[in-house]
Order: sequence, then structure tokens, then C-alpha cells
Amino acid sequence: MRFGSIIVIVALCSFTAYYIYEPIPEEIEERWKLMLTNSFFRSLSHLADLSELLGLKDYMGVMYFITLAEKVVPVSDEHIKVTEETFDGVEVVLYQPKQRGGDTELSRAVIYLHGGGWCLGSSRMSPYDLLARTLVTELDAVVLSVEYRLAPAHHFPVPYEDVYRVVKHFLQKGVLAKYSVDPGRIAVSGDSAGGNLAAAVSQQLQKEPGQQVHLKAQALIYPVLQALDLNTPSYQQNQDMPILPRTLMVRFWSEYFTSDKALFRAMMDNTHNNPESSSLLKFVNWSAFLPETYHRKYNYSAPAVMQGVGGEGVGMDGPAQSIADPRASPLLVPDSALRSLPKAYILTCEYDVLRDDGIMYVTRLRSAGVEVTHEHYDTGFHGGLMFTVWPTDFLIARRMTNNYIKWLEENL
Repeated sequence: MRFGSIIVIVALCSFTAYYIYEPIPEEIEERWKLMLTNSFFRSLSHLADLSELLGLKDYMGVMYFITLAEKVVPVSDEHIKVTEETFDGVEVVLYQPKQRGGDTELSRAVIYLHGGGWCLGSSRMSPYDLLARTLVTELDAVVLSVEYRLAPAHHFPVPYEDVYRVVKHFLQKGVLAKYSVDPGRIAVSGDSAGGNLAAAVSQQLQKEPGQQVHLKAQALIYPVLQALDLNTPSYQQNQDMPILPRTLMVRFWSEYFTSDKALFRAMMDNTHNNPESSSLLKFVNWSAFLPETYHRKYNYSAPAVMQGVGGEGVGMDGPAQSIADPRASPLLVPDSALRSLPKAYILTCEYDVLRDDGIMYVTRLRSAGVEVTHEHYDTGFHGGLMFTVWPTDFLIARRMTNNYIKWLEENL
């Protein structure tokens, strides 16, 4: 009996070790901590797949547990005033430095857009709450976190439009005066899908007629910037990396546009481009916009072009048309639309499917004459900046946060 128990225990331990272990590159720091962290994400993803297969709950509905598990109630403290408000119909969380006696100096401001693939995440999650508080204390800045509506309940362009409405509302001179914000020192920033929204808002705001207050800077943290080619070298190299494997990123893209699984299947095969989007592939030609060191062993071949992509309901007038919309894929705008953009900070990570999106944008912005600071982490992985709360606190997250804040301090 005792021997049998030992066998069971050894078997369970072996299975657990086998499940947790992943072939993560040796260069990544705290590899075992990343493996342990990712085992939770993988388990939840498997559960989500099973739930959807059985018709119990859709995949993103189960994955939303990550958002719920991290949620906090943002509260004021002795240094920071926190209020939850509504700007043009959209919920926001506003963090302000508490006024000191006789202090009448205007503050800089950061409009922050959370990540989560447009389907998950919240400005009220503990890592975002902590980041906002750090920005307030380190920069003496007002931080505006936007609680935009999420897909798949609200497909594109709803999340983008929510963010754009908030930014437009906040940039009114009367609103800025109310919160003691300097109109000349405002940045928009975001990570992952939030970086996508920040880049899109920066572009679209430049075209707004009569816009009096403009952004001074944009800070994009491992941003997702294009949906046309989901087979770039970084998508191939990092397709099975923790936190954001290729399958999950493709699912985020498809769910952003539609609940029709036909688009997901087409995107997985990289056969989702139609004649309209194919004309824009020149803007995501990674053989032209990636430094050769990132080409690695991969050879460029343009994605296939299909008629009536994705089956019924996913054709030229539906989600496939949205793929070519620069509000969804900011990398698709011509050079002329980039020239007037504010200075940029772009953070990329080596072990991230989105690495090449960010690097291509760096290349194109610089070619258009925009001042760009590119910070690349050779040992970085997607989502690193958010791993700041125990037990998923990583050393690289501290470095990322410190360098990001340092750039804002010097450029905002």
C-alpha cells in the first residue's frame, strides 16, 4: 500500500513537471518562474477550449477570468487622488497627484490604454493600477486610464471609438484646465492591444480638423500593429512562446473583428487577405522594413490573396474589410500620414510574436522623419511590463518600467 502511494506521488510529480516544463530559450531570465506562470495561462486556455467545444461558454468568456482575478478597486491614498468618471460615455479611472499647498504648476499627463488583445484586460487590474500610481509619483503626472468596451461583445471599431472619444474629450482646453494639465505635455501610451489603440489614435488625431491641442508623445509597449501578415519571422520564431503564442494572438485578431470562426481559420493559415487588403501588403513587407539580423532563417513570401475571405458573412463588406482599416492596423498608413506624428517610444521584445510589428513601425517612422526611441529587450517576452505583482514579479518588468518612465521624464 505504501509502495503504491509512492508510485502515485512520483507519477503526479512527474506529470506536473512535464506539464510545467517548456523549452524556453536559455537567454530568458527567471525561466522557471515564467514556466510556472505560463502553466496557469495554458491550463486556463485548455479549459476555455473545452468549454467552447462543449458549448458551455465561449473561449474569451473563460479567459476573462484572468481579468477578474487581477481586478482591484482603485482608491486614493495620501499622495494620489483617484476618481472613476465618465468621459463622453466611456468609463475612465483618473489618477491625480494631490495638490501641495501653494502649488499652481500644471502637470504633464499620460493617457494609458491597457492591453489584453481587445478582448481581455481592464484599467482596474492590479498591474495597471500599480503602473498608474508609479507614473503619478515618479512624473508628478495626471494619468487617465481608459476602460474601453471589449470584444467579442463589442467588435471593431467599438474599442477604438471608445478610446478616441475619451482622448478627444480630455484634450479640450476646459477639461485640461479642470485637472491642471499642461496642454503641451500630454502623451498617449499603451501595451500590446493598448499600444495598437495608442498608435491608431495618434494617427487619426492628426487628421482631425480644428484640433487645437495635440499630443506631444506616443509610447508604445510591444504594440500589435498589423493584421495582414501573421507569418513574419517573429510570428514563426515565437509561435509557441509563453504568454502570447501565435494561436492566441490570431484568436485575438479574429475575435476583434468577428465571432465567425471562418476568419480565425483563414488567419491561422495566413490566407485571410482579400484584393483590398493585398494592395497594402507593401507596408508590411518585412524583407524591406526589418533589419537583416531579424530575418534569421526565414524567407519572405507575400501572404496569399483570396476572394470572399472567411466564408459567409466574412467578405469584402465585413470583417475582412476591417483588416485593411488603419484604425485596426496602424502600420498600413502611407508615409505621408506618418510625418506629422509626435515623437515615439517603442518597446519590443525578442521572444514575442509582435516583435516585428514594432520594429517595422520604428523603421517606417524614422524614414518619415519622426523622432523615435527604440528600446529592444534581447531577453524580453510579451507582457513583461505587467509582471510586477507578487507572485508573478519579474526583474525584467522593473527594468522595463524604469526605462519607460525615464523616457517619459525626459521627453514629456
